[in-house]
Amino acid sequence: MKLFKEFKEFAVKGNMMDMAIGIIIGASFNKVIDVMVKKVFLPPLSLLTDGVNMANKRFILREAVTDASGTVVTEEVAIGYGALSEAFLDFLIIGFTVFIVVKFMNRLKNKSHDAKDKTVVTPKDIELLSNLNELMQEQNALLKQNNSAN
Repeated sequence: MKLFKEFKEFAVKGNMMDMAIGIIIGASFNKVIDVMVKKVFLPPLSLLTDGVNMANKRFILREAVTDASGTVVTEEVAIGYGALSEAFLDFLIIGFTVFIVVKFMNRLKNKSHDAKDKTVVTPKDIELLSNLNELMQEQNALLKQNNSAN
């Protein structure tokens, strides 16, 4: 019963929904990046390499063996470095894009934490802390005036 209660609290707090939304957006983002790598970046690279398809590039360790009828007796053993290079390019593009998005979000977050900047909405907790800080500074100034007058 305690486990059910903990799950209910987890789901109600929104963590589960945030995670689900992140997974769905991440899967869609992965499709976009995959198409961008295969249809935008690799064709010019293929053109530079005289039309060689990078996905098919591999080091053959053992050739496939076929019998007289053309049936494969032994499968080919190969290291697919072309597929690895595509995956690496995917990783670099995703990593750079996530970096840019996080950098942009941090800039917005820092801007929203400045209570004096009226161009963006300041979160309520930051606004309250800012007001509290201003009140404390005002109180300290009044205390200094009273101490210097005595």
